[in-house]
Amino acid sequence: MDGRMDGKDLEDGSRICDPLCSVDDLSSQEFEANYQPKTDLLKAIVILASAFAGAVAINHSWVAANQDIAMALVFSIGYAGIIFEESLAFNKSGVALLMAVSLWVIRSIGAPSTDIAVTELTRSSAEVSEIVFFLLGAMTVVEIVDAHQGFKLVTDNITTRNPRVLLWVVGFVTFILSSILDNLTTTIIMVSLLRKLVPPSEYRKLLGAVVVIAANAGGAWTPIGDVTTTMLWIHGQISTLQTMKGLFIPCVLSLAVPLALMSLTSEVNGADRKSANVLASDQMAPRGQLVFFVGVGALVFVPVFKAVTGLPPYMGMLLGLGVLWILTDAIHYGNSGRQSLKVPQALSRIDSQGILFFLGILLSVGSLEAAGVLRELANYLDAHFPNIELIASAIGVVSAIIDNVPLVAATMGMYDLTSFPRDSEFWQLVAFCAGTGGSMLIIGSAAGVAYMGMEKVDFFWYLRKVSGFALIGYTTGILTYLAVRNLHSSLLTSLPHIPFLSS
Repeated sequence: MDGRMDGKDLEDGSRICDPLCSVDDLSSQEFEANYQPKTDLLKAIVILASAFAGAVAINHSWVAANQDIAMALVFSIGYAGIIFEESLAFNKSGVALLMAVSLWVIRSIGAPSTDIAVTELTRSSAEVSEIVFFLLGAMTVVEIVDAHQGFKLVTDNITTRNPRVLLWVVGFVTFILSSILDNLTTTIIMVSLLRKLVPPSEYRKLLGAVVVIAANAGGAWTPIGDVTTTMLWIHGQISTLQTMKGLFIPCVLSLAVPLALMSLTSEVNGADRKSANVLASDQMAPRGQLVFFVGVGALVFVPVFKAVTGLPPYMGMLLGLGVLWILTDAIHYGNSGRQSLKVPQALSRIDSQGILFFLGILLSVGSLEAAGVLRELANYLDAHFPNIELIASAIGVVSAIIDNVPLVAATMGMYDLTSFPRDSEFWQLVAFCAGTGGSMLIIGSAAGVAYMGMEKVDFFWYLRKVSGFALIGYTTGILTYLAVRNLHSSLLTSLPHIPFLSS
């Protein structure tokens, strides 16, 4: 078996890609169907003009004298390309990589010497690689479990057909799954499940929106549930137990309040209780239960590994991937029909372009940090917004418009551990706000974008039906966090003054 399978031709001439077939064939067909010579020629001219302008700018001495302006300009252009990815038809991963290289070229010109720029790049690459290796391992583990249909152990237990009860069940199952897996994978799993539980309707759209809110809320209170919390955890801004203890209640309420309000809507109360149940058609792969428990155990074991050995989290993730790799090779040994259940095929199905996007974004932010641009921005925010709660809340609101990964990466570069120590109120608020703030718009998180693509949900439908509920949940979570933290501080201050307790 050569590791790929052919697609299947349909009656209308289109093709379905099997799990292991090459997407290049489908991409070529789509390109031929949508080829527009004039539009493509215009895009080519724009790209060549941009490249020529960049080359001319690099040759000018003003880049060295105005490094900050040049880097801010390139970053803004690159970020605009990422935001308007659909309109421009440019993949955001490619834009991010071009932006990263361009920024480091400018940094090498503006630095006192090339050796200093190389040293800064080496340091930044080492930090970024930890996150990239962690994501690569985690996504592969989840893909292996999903290939074995291991998540049926969770989804098969959803048997209720009461619309209001199903709303809450879907919400909290997603919340729990997202705290262990990443929110993107959880969204894909749960939306696929909803397609089997509920027929197409406004109610199913609302359930999908609940999945987005719950996935983002569930991923914010554990270090491995969201890319942004993983970044903060790996770099030492937050720790495992303190984050889980401090953010669990706010995250629960940021989901429970929208669920309570949504359960009163006409889409829920008027939903049909009859839904097709075709879950039995999906059979769990051989040893699927074993793979599920080993895979989830590998994810949960990562914080324990870090605490016991003191090594970076990605080493624990690679350990778990290695164990699962050997296990799947052993249990499927000699069976050529199960190649799709092994790690090499799982590696071909993970979101590699997403990993490259993170790589480009984090390297770009690293260049801004090395040049001191982020420090200047932090000084500006400190001068005009002295309230850290306001800064963290604003980060969450902005994350609903633009990607939260570069926002958190920029925040980490703006404020170091000397400004705000580990597990301080600021870092925990950033983890919560960046994780849950993206639910306010459908384009504000990877979970929302995946749901938008899978269910073909309109941006403005989400804005009308869901954004208000998500905003109320977001605000409730922030107020709850501040109230609990202030109550804890008040108790610590007042208890020593009580006579029978102070002794």
